[in-house]
Amino acid sequence: MITLSISKPEYQYDIYTLVKSFWPGEEILQNPEPSMEKKDFLSVNINGSEVDICIVSGEIFAADAEQKAFCGVESGKEWGEDGERETTDVINKKSLKKVFYDFLCEYTGKTLPWGNLTGIRPTKLILGMMKEEAAATGEEIGSDKVALSVKEKLFDMHRVGEEKASLGMEIALREEGIMQMLSGTDGYSIYIGIPFCPSTCLYCSFTSNPIFKWKDKMPEYLACLKKELAVTMELMGGKMPDTVYIGGGTPTTLSAKELEILLGDIAEQIDFSAVKEFTVEAGRADSITMDKLKVMREFPVSRISVNPQTMKEETLRVIGRNHTVEDVKRAYAMAREAGFDNINMDTILGLPGETVEDVTHTFSEITKLAPESLTVHSLAIKRASKLKQWLETHEGYECMEHEKAMEIAALAAKNMGMEPYYLYRQKNMAGNLENTGYAKPGKYGLYNILIMEEVQSIVALGAGSVSKRVFGDGRIERCDNVKDVALYMEKLDEMLERKRALFGV
Repeated sequence: MITLSISKPEYQYDIYTLVKSFWPGEEILQNPEPSMEKKDFLSVNINGSEVDICIVSGEIFAADAEQKAFCGVESGKEWGEDGERETTDVINKKSLKKVFYDFLCEYTGKTLPWGNLTGIRPTKLILGMMKEEAAATGEEIGSDKVALSVKEKLFDMHRVGEEKASLGMEIALREEGIMQMLSGTDGYSIYIGIPFCPSTCLYCSFTSNPIFKWKDKMPEYLACLKKELAVTMELMGGKMPDTVYIGGGTPTTLSAKELEILLGDIAEQIDFSAVKEFTVEAGRADSITMDKLKVMREFPVSRISVNPQTMKEETLRVIGRNHTVEDVKRAYAMAREAGFDNINMDTILGLPGETVEDVTHTFSEITKLAPESLTVHSLAIKRASKLKQWLETHEGYECMEHEKAMEIAALAAKNMGMEPYYLYRQKNMAGNLENTGYAKPGKYGLYNILIMEEVQSIVALGAGSVSKRVFGDGRIERCDNVKDVALYMEKLDEMLERKRALFGV
């Protein structure tokens, strides 16, 4: 049991996240009423041993560790973790995080791959630093001099190790090149959510509903999507999107006829000659049939996913995937037979009971299939998922060597001719690592980059989706659709008004 007593609310999220990164399996409580005698302290009680972090007079120090660092109160601004410009108050927080992280490293005897970074978009931070360094020195953004300086700053400010700094810079430069193909803030992309699945996976926290409960309501749901798309095209003045992404849930839980209606409605309103990528996240093997694949081939779908998550039979049963490894292979073979030449496969590292040997086996099987892209997720234990409760009731769950598993995945991707092209992080990730997308040159998932790097507006349709408008000055505003499917259909006009307010001129 770990108890945090934090007198300054503005530090709570970052301190909690850091502590959780060092003790992912521990229950962490936050004392809402710190002692008045310690109003300038951050108190951490670790298994009965109390440690105070003192915050006074512009200085921060770990009282029990005799560590001391001056707060950055000078004028000026710095790049934040997600690439935003930050004020002096946030720089003070950054100083506290660095000192507190150093203390936790000494206390536990371990370090974290991404140091004290808690943001989900480290490549956005890194790209900003590289551009700033290049502008200051007159060097090319990809030069060795810029790379060395940024690595030093990442370690000095955030304690990011050389391996992750190098990975972040490689992806940041690749993303920068890919984004030159796109319309930036002048363009937009469309996300269409199909929040239905054959069953809910153990680890999932996304908006997902059992498909069998909604079969009779599917015509109404599809009609709502058609109406929402019509309003979207009206708001965008008829301008065509850069990318269209149908996600979920599992879009291929729709029947072949329903899928034909959905894709037909989309094709009726969008001129795909201007669209650079049209993805359908086919996802689960138990939802993929040749009839559905043929329907998608009738429309300009250019990219699909066939997601095994693991190639271990026992794990598939544990996580609630109602299909076998052979089903995954058959679904993949059908997609090839149907003519798809851009197939992505998702995997998750750190699933219950899996070992490094299991990871090796999974990527050996995927290598035989030879997809064009690969998304490698580090398991994130979400509060809203069934996995959190499962782990609490199942003893003997052992954590694998997560960094070793990530190395196996990266090597497999390299051997398949792929290179890393996007990256993001989540809270409570296994090994405090990252999710990385790999792809063969020319087969990058453009929507994945756009949604992560926040360089373009995303208009999102369907229950539980969130639209995001990116303005020319970098400002971002959002509006969401309700998660409940019945309420979404009932209150659609209200959500359309939210979109009009966000995207209207």
